[in-house]
This record gives sequence, structure tokens and C-alpha cells, in this order.
Amino acid sequence: MRNDRELTTDEWGRVMREAAGLGVLQIGFSGGEPLVRRDLAQLVQSARKAKLYTNLITSGVGLNEDRARELRDAGLDSVQLSFQSDHADLADEIAGAHAHQRKLDAAAIVRAAGISLSLNFVIHRRNIDRLPQIIELSETLSAGRVELANVQFYGWAFLNRAALLPTREQVERAREVAAAAKARLAGKIDIFYVLPDYYEAWPKPCLNGW
Repeated sequence: MRNDRELTTDEWGRVMREAAGLGVLQIGFSGGEPLVRRDLAQLVQSARKAKLYTNLITSGVGLNEDRARELRDAGLDSVQLSFQSDHADLADEIAGAHAHQRKLDAAAIVRAAGISLSLNFVIHRRNIDRLPQIIELSETLSAGRVELANVQFYGWAFLNRAALLPTREQVERAREVAAAAKARLAGKIDIFYVLPDYYEAWPKPCLNGW
């Protein structure tokens, strides 16, 4: 059932055409979880007709081969999958659900469909020391882009910052690991490491300017 406060398929199509007319070049289908919209392929198709680059930002849960092919055929350019860790037990504990294997399956489905794959790992005290293994997983999954995004402390994260905020030493070690991987994998995987605001002197542009 559609929430009456959500835009309809046609309304979203109009918004995308107007955005393209104003000079917008790309659109990210995010949420919540965008896969719950039954008209997602139609929205992607409308974006393609408006000549927008399309990126689906998803947990991957609920993505199957038929849906991936449908989105590809509609014109989807890229999928960004979110992961909590490289290790199933820790990832499922953080997520509060048995989702890690389903995310791995989704990554394989995306690659088999011929869609560009990006990965996003939300980094915090519980998983930051596993950055080498996280990068290894990204290589195994043949990702073209990896965002290592330290938690930004707003809302729920701010209230739980004592449990989530890494030490400065952890952050610096992780930055060294990310920099070495970025150099080693140049031309194969684009790696972006985003510092937590607590360890920046000034507010930063999104993804360090990406």
C-alpha cells in the first residue's frame, strides 16, 4: 500500500525532468530501502529518459536476479551496497539481523547483471580495526568503488557516541591502511576514507570532495 505522503510514479518522473532541466546530472535512489517501491524500475527508466546517471543505494536485502535484470534493463547505472563488516557474526550483530550472507548474494547478483558495484562500510569502534579484511572483501566482491565512512555523530549516533567513536589512534591507523590500499588498488578500486567529524578541524565537504 502506498503512503499518501509519498510522490507517485508520475510525480517523481516530473521531478526528475525538472531537476535535469536545472542542470542536475545524477540521482541516488535511497531511503529507507528503495527496493520496497514496486515502481522502482519505472523510476529508473524515467531518470534514464531525463539523461540522469542513476545509483541505487540499498541494503541488498530483497534483491534477486529478476529484479536486478529489470533494473539493469530500465537503465540503472550503479548499485551501492551497505555492509556492517566483513565478518558475518559481527555484521549480523551490528545489523540486528541475519543479513550479511544476503548482502554477499546481492553483490554477486549485481555483478552478474553487469551493473557497476560500489560498497559502503559504516566504520566505528567495533569494526575499524578490521579495515584490512574489509578491503580484502571489497576486492573479492569485485567492487569498483568503496566508501569507508566513519560514523558522523548526529541523532542516534550522537546519543551513542561513547560506544561508537573510535580512538584517535584507531582513526589514524585506519587512515594509513586506507591510504595504502588506495595506492595499491589505483585503477582497480576507488577508495574513499571519510574521517569522523570529531577528528576534523573544520566541517568537510561530502566524501572529502568526491
